[in-house]
Amino acid sequence: MQLFYGVPEDIEKWMSLVTQVRWNFPGLETQEKLNEHRATVLKFMDKRQAICVKEENEIAGVMLFSRGHNMICCLAVASEYRRRGIASMLMDEALANLDRTQEISVSTFRADDEKGLAPRALYEKYGFVADELIEEFDYPNQKYILHPSGAERCTHLRF
Repeated sequence: MQLFYGVPEDIEKWMSLVTQVRWNFPGLETQEKLNEHRATVLKFMDKRQAICVKEENEIAGVMLFSRGHNMICCLAVASEYRRRGIASMLMDEALANLDRTQEISVSTFRADDEKGLAPRALYEKYGFVADELIEEFDYPNQKYILHPSGAERCTHLRF
C-alpha cells in the first residue's frame, strides 16, 4: 500500500469509498450532499490537501486536511482495509503538513457514540485530547485538540 496526493483522476474511486462509508458520516445522507462533498474534495485536491492510500489501483483510505485551519477535516478507510495501518499512514502525512507549533483540531464522535470508538482511539494515539462538545450537520460531535509539543512551542521564544 502506498500514500498519494489525490488528483482529479481519482475522484470516482474516492467517492465510491465515501459512498460506501457514508452511513458513518453525518452530512452525507443524500445524493445532493454527496455531490457537495465531491466538489469539496476536488477543491482540496487542487490545494494538495487531499491524500489517499492505494493498494494497486484501489483506494483503501482517504483524508482531507486544511493547512489554513490547521485541522484534520475528514478521514475514512474502507471496511475491508481497516486495522492495517492505513489511518496511521494518512495521519502521519497530514500531521507532517500541518503547523505543529499551533493547536491542530479534528471533530469526531462523542465518547458515548459507538461510531467514535476507532476514531477517538486513533486521535488519542497521536496525542489529541478531548475538547469542547460541538454539533456538526445537526449531529453531536466532540472537538479534539493536539497541543503543540514543548520543544516546538519554545522555538519562537527568545532567551
